[in-house]
Amino acid sequence: MLKFDKHIFICTNQRAAGSEKASCGEVHGMEIVNAFKKKLKTKNLSIKVRAQKAGCLDVCSFGQTVVVYPEGIFYVGVELSDVDEIISEHIMNNRPVMRLVLDESKY
Repeated sequence: MLKFDKHIFICTNQRAAGSEKASCGEVHGMEIVNAFKKKLKTKNLSIKVRAQKAGCLDVCSFGQTVVVYPEGIFYVGVELSDVDEIISEHIMNNRPVMRLVLDESKY
């Protein structure tokens, strides 16, 4: 049995200055982690959900990354303003936010 119905991982990886790859943590990784945690607490969810920081999710060139399991859906280019939509659409209603989903053909 799964401990959580949905598990949200938010990249907070920080690379050394001058690195060739982007770094989600330097943009607003922890701000997004905190936004997910705060907003999830205010919802009266009938499912068990956990949001937590994660290391590199290996799609750095697409911007701030969030992945939701068990579906394994990667959201890229995520901004603070997208957190509410991801929660209301994907977490609460099982409808991925398609405009943020990683296009695997570009990976």
